[in-house]
Amino acid sequence: MKLPLYQVDAFTSEVFHGNPAAVCPLNEWLSDDQMHRIAAENNLSETAFYVPKGNDFSLRWFTPTVEVSLCGHATLASAYVLFEIYKYSDPQVHFHTKSGLLSVRRDNGGFVMNFPADHYKETPITPLITRALGINPKKVVQGKNILMAELSSEKELRELFPEIYTVMQVHPHGLIVTAKGDNVDFVSRCFFPNAGINEDPVTGSAHTLLTPYWSEKLNKKELKARQISKRGGDLNCSMLGDRVEIGGNAVLYMRGEIEI
Repeated sequence: MKLPLYQVDAFTSEVFHGNPAAVCPLNEWLSDDQMHRIAAENNLSETAFYVPKGNDFSLRWFTPTVEVSLCGHATLASAYVLFEIYKYSDPQVHFHTKSGLLSVRRDNGGFVMNFPADHYKETPITPLITRALGINPKKVVQGKNILMAELSSEKELRELFPEIYTVMQVHPHGLIVTAKGDNVDFVSRCFFPNAGINEDPVTGSAHTLLTPYWSEKLNKKELKARQISKRGGDLNCSMLGDRVEIGGNAVLYMRGEIEI
């Protein structure tokens, strides 16, 4: 069986930056085992698979080790493939996912995703968190299924060298670390070692928590963000009640065909 495969760099307008995702369009679902194996073979932080569902699409995401319930950059990459390669003609595409209905629309040469906003509450700063970070955070909050720590400055975040084995113990789904930005509203880095991703280059889904957090903290509805991993990526974020809009660009790196 031959299947098309595309690799798209999301949240950037230049190849070799942003977060690379593989996108595998399907006419019908493969077995879970086949999708797991393809994602492991791709060895990217995420591989997206989609199938038609009327005029919409069903979308699933796999890391090299697990299926995840939400992924921003691979959703953006999937929309790019549909709009730019398959010439999807509607102004907005809808994806049916494990996190509900997600939409992506074209906007000024880029794309804007509409996701449910995450809710958070402050949680104690434990010795384990401090050990994982190697530094005392200002504040720690618990999202729906993720932990987030705020540091005192962008400089601290750039210099952060977390103890990955301890990060694995801090929270089963990973750790977001953030700070007020020097040239943007906020910056972040994301670590998901239990999903096979020590540090994610750019994490759209993390901004469903980062956006409401910094929107409340800065008293702003429109925010500019940058994920300061080695590859780096830029995001435009908006609070819309209980929804978050996350915007960015994408660029095609590779197109090909796989045989299974």
